[in-house]
Amino acid sequence: MKKFAMIFILPVMIFSTQLWAGGSGNHSHGDGNSHSHGPIEKQAVILKAQAKLTALAKAGKIDASWSTIKAATAEQKDFGKGKEWVISFQNAQVQDSNKQTLYLFYTLNGRYLAANYSGK
Repeated sequence: MKKFAMIFILPVMIFSTQLWAGGSGNHSHGDGNSHSHGPIEKQAVILKAQAKLTALAKAGKIDASWSTIKAATAEQKDFGKGKEWVISFQNAQVQDSNKQTLYLFYTLNGRYLAANYSGK
């Protein structure tokens, strides 16, 4: 009987504690993208955008000079499908004047959508 308890009950106890551990509603994937189930505040989306900007620069998708630029604006805009956060960054070091402002788009819940130079 003791062997039965050790073989079947002990694993159930061990795995059940993992099921109950951590359920705060927010969780991170280690890439700066934590998930919340409601709208995030302006400062939180700015921090996410700064981290994404640095990641884009490190990945070579944008010039490395962007990695030190701070957000110029962060506002909610309506794009027909609903509101999104739009965070803009301005970089005077970029030679092409059409690419001196970079826009990052996030859902109101803080999920990264896209980046572009047009703001649209």
